Amino acid sequence: MKKEMPVWLAALPVVVLVGAASLSVCVWKAGMLMPLVIGVLAAALVAAMAGFKWTDVQEMMVRGVGRTLPAVFILLLIGLIVGSWMASGVIPAIIYYGLSLIHPSVFVPIVALVTGIVSITLGSSFTSIATVGLAFMAIGDGLGFPAGLVGGAVISGAYFGDKLSPLSDTTNIAPAIAETDLFSHIRHMLWDTLPAFALSIVLYAIVGRSFASAGTADAESIRSIQAGLADQFVIHPLLLLLPVLTIVLMVKRIPAVPALAGVGLLAAVVAVFVQGMPVSEVIQAMTSGFTADTGIPAVDSLLNRGGMTSMLNTVALLVIATALGGILEESGSFEVLTRKMMASVKSSGSLIASTIFSTFVVAFASGAQFLAIVLPSRTFVPKYKEMGVDTVNLSRCVEAAGTVGINLVPWSVPAVFAAGMFGISPGQFIPYAFFVFLVPLLNLVFGFTGFTIKKKMYNAEPAMIQTEEKEEVPGWAK
Repeated sequence: MKKEMPVWLAALPVVVLVGAASLSVCVWKAGMLMPLVIGVLAAALVAAMAGFKWTDVQEMMVRGVGRTLPAVFILLLIGLIVGSWMASGVIPAIIYYGLSLIHPSVFVPIVALVTGIVSITLGSSFTSIATVGLAFMAIGDGLGFPAGLVGGAVISGAYFGDKLSPLSDTTNIAPAIAETDLFSHIRHMLWDTLPAFALSIVLYAIVGRSFASAGTADAESIRSIQAGLADQFVIHPLLLLLPVLTIVLMVKRIPAVPALAGVGLLAAVVAVFVQGMPVSEVIQAMTSGFTADTGIPAVDSLLNRGGMTSMLNTVALLVIATALGGILEESGSFEVLTRKMMASVKSSGSLIASTIFSTFVVAFASGAQFLAIVLPSRTFVPKYKEMGVDTVNLSRCVEAAGTVGINLVPWSVPAVFAAGMFGISPGQFIPYAFFVFLVPLLNLVFGFTGFTIKKKMYNAEPAMIQTEEKEEVPGWAK
């Protein structure tokens, strides 16, 4: 930072972005691209006022965007997979059999459980949402459940798995930046993740049963949906082997890009040789999305999606958000804000609360998971060590707010991605994403009660580090 920045100036980009985002979402109905651009301009202006040249600001943006290129490729591949899995009949087959096997009285908790299992094995919330989550949306529509409720259950399951999976990028990034190890981080997260998910399942059972008792779907409408799918596709249980193969590849720790590309192309082969689609139509489905004509409008609206071009809006959001984050980090704006915040931290409770609050600040300012995890982690590591609080608590907090809680931000990349997949607005599924509310809340409770908060004395010499455990780890957490 060229010169010390006053707090009001450091906060200006965040205030401008949140104001522009609120207007865009509530009044202009124009999405988040323009508010993010406005935020970038505000951050660049603040950097210039702090003494940075435009070439410096430009390099900040380039470095910020450079960190997100692997995620861009994965997003494009997810769009390709959705298109090819639609064309191959994989997602229609899941819908078809799901309508036969899942009873309405247990449907909503089953959605959260199954999506959670798939997500923890894949290590990717986005892939889980775009495949099995999308199928559950169609099944829920056939059974007469509100789209927002089903979407909220999918989100809860997807981020339960993403949070705990050792294959997840965020689960690996958080402990690395917070200077702890992966499996200590995962074990420590069991304290907030398992109770929050269990309570979410109970809530979904209660809420789901109330909608199921309304009886909005009858056997005839379900048979009609299945008939429409059977007319459009060859439906066979062997099609379900493709999702199984995807899980196996991820469990074998095959890198995400080649694994996702492989299953996407394999689905294209299935679409040609099993479904009898011309190669040109399969390529179009992978590029610009699948087009269905089952005769059932509700099903067509869920099947007509996918393709790499469907991801371009999310990619644009991610690129601009990380450019903004690069300026906020390297210009010193975020450091100024958190330094003032940390000056008032006197207890482990206020330390945990400050960590979660600052993570949400980044989430609201950028909408990007990566930044919401990395920036607070880098900033708070010295404070945790100074206070003798194990940094495993830091990694758990930034995951709670940055990986999961960011879904409460309607303009965040995860919320926009899910809304695009589901075909509904974030405001429809956020109230039902119970897990997303409960995880940050539990961490606040733990912080102020001291329950599960690990202490650790950090000395200058690594060999002299002494650890004082304040937490008993139960057998299931080892």
